[in-house]
Amino acid sequence: MTTTSAQTPTLDFDGKQYPIASLSEQARVQIGNIQVADQEIARLRVQLGMAQTARAAYLQALRAQLPAA
Repeated sequence: MTTTSAQTPTLDFDGKQYPIASLSEQARVQIGNIQVADQEIARLRVQLGMAQTARAAYLQALRAQLPAA
């Protein structure tokens, strides 16, 4: 979402570039909120991956416990 050129940090949004320093305080707060939300999504994806791995291990353990058909 944001990129840093050699001189000025900019926001790329909807095909336009905005110098971050020229944005309102409220807009900069929203950028921060989006970054926090993105970090939380990434954290939850990792957590989901761990839960899916654990589920697969539990299924494998269950298969080993069931009598052969």
